Amino acid sequence: TREAAGRDRHGPGPAEGVTIGATSPLAERPRQLALPIELTREPTLEEYLPGPNGEALAAVAASAAGQGEPFLLLLGLPGTGKSHLLQAACGAASKAGRQAHYVPLGRPELVPEILDGLERMDLVAVDDLDRIGGQLPWEHALFDFFNRLREQGRTLLVAASAAPKDLGLRLPDLESRLQWGPRYRLQPLGETDCERLLAETARRRGLHLGPEVVRFVMYHHPRDPSSLVELVARLDRISLREQRKPTIPMVRELIKDAVESPGGADGRRSSEEGELSRK
Repeated sequence: TREAAGRDRHGPGPAEGVTIGATSPLAERPRQLALPIELTREPTLEEYLPGPNGEALAAVAASAAGQGEPFLLLLGLPGTGKSHLLQAACGAASKAGRQAHYVPLGRPELVPEILDGLERMDLVAVDDLDRIGGQLPWEHALFDFFNRLREQGRTLLVAASAAPKDLGLRLPDLESRLQWGPRYRLQPLGETDCERLLAETARRRGLHLGPEVVRFVMYHHPRDPSSLVELVARLDRISLREQRKPTIPMVRELIKDAVESPGGADGRRSSEEGELSRK
């Protein structure tokens, strides 16, 4: 749902290329950091199932094409698709001949200098804003960056888990800047949309999930989009390696493994390869 009206439209010029979480190739300062961050699979706007978030999707798509607001703020709980939309916007901008850059502030290796020179990009997407609340070096860097982007007529997309006033920001000017454009609060998908997301994600990977498998997942697995997409990716790996279609026992084992295995995704992957290969 949209929470505020926008102001000050700008028209960024055409360019090309997209960088995801690494330095801009146009940022020529010697102190610019080069960080090996990349997407494992590039999300697209077409793959985003909007459910109640159709207005937000349309606004992001317009901004990615250089035809929408110069600044958008996406708010929402984890799993509502904020990161997907930001990364997909970068990809869409690149396909439209614009230069784009994705900055995931949740990555601990990032430092404020990563923003140096990025105002030369046509579109910059800053994710996980809530992760730097209260850190003055970051807040000053973002405030200055916001102003440089605006002066250049570029597009800025920002995502956070909460409204600016609730992020613990210590720089009032930054909080004020974050109020300048429209903001959209992403809502969770309903059960029907989650089932559709599960089936469509599997179909794009060449997997067929029978109705009984879908019902089992919906009953036993978290229903947020990111968890469902991750489950399909894991099913895809196992199904491809084992050369068999997804079944309820396979899903049950993956869900059990997700609960019991330490080490996050890497730990789950190694456990999957050990356990399911014996089944």
